[in-house]
Amino acid sequence: MQAVIDWIVNLMELLGAPGVGIAILLENLFPPIPSEVVLPLAGFTVAQGSLNFLNVFIWSVLGSVIGAYLLYGLGAWLGADRLRAIAEWMWLVKGSDVDNALEWFDKYGKVSVFFGRLIPGVRSLISIPAGLDRMSLLTFGLWTTLGSAIWNAILITLGFYLGENWSVVEDYINTYSNVVYVILALIIVAFLAYFIRRAMKEKQGKEQADTSGTTR
Repeated sequence: MQAVIDWIVNLMELLGAPGVGIAILLENLFPPIPSEVVLPLAGFTVAQGSLNFLNVFIWSVLGSVIGAYLLYGLGAWLGADRLRAIAEWMWLVKGSDVDNALEWFDKYGKVSVFFGRLIPGVRSLISIPAGLDRMSLLTFGLWTTLGSAIWNAILITLGFYLGENWSVVEDYINTYSNVVYVILALIIVAFLAYFIRRAMKEKQGKEQADTSGTTR
């Protein structure tokens, strides 16, 4: 992590506020560069008078949105048809599950994109299903910008007021992230249980049908 911090410091010294934007753009694509390190550190640098708060904020949001659009493009390139084919190939999952997921995203996609930008580990990934669903580029951009603006402003402000103790932000975010990850893990387990149960029922139904056919 120290190597990451040194790289961010050098980037900000070399490019100023645009360096923060570049770091956040890369954070969207490469999770080892965490925003909970980049943004509080940028806030601390602002407190020292080396950077301007508004410039850092604007460039950080710009980096977030550009990175999100790149992942949106990945989702759009993958497409629903490819995802259905992958689902049919995988164990337990069906192509219809993809359709159900996309139908859900049609209803709740806007809210998902907004709140997804406020959840570590989900912030970047939420852009991919938005691309799969071909959400309106304007709608996607607006909700991504709003969610990113809130997240970035909070972390920059915390770094500004915490000063040399800016690194404690990462500890609190990690605790928050762990809670989120436990919830996501429980959701995944619940879905897995549902898929296994469905597969067992289908197998039993097939066996009963084969038995009935043999009896006849």
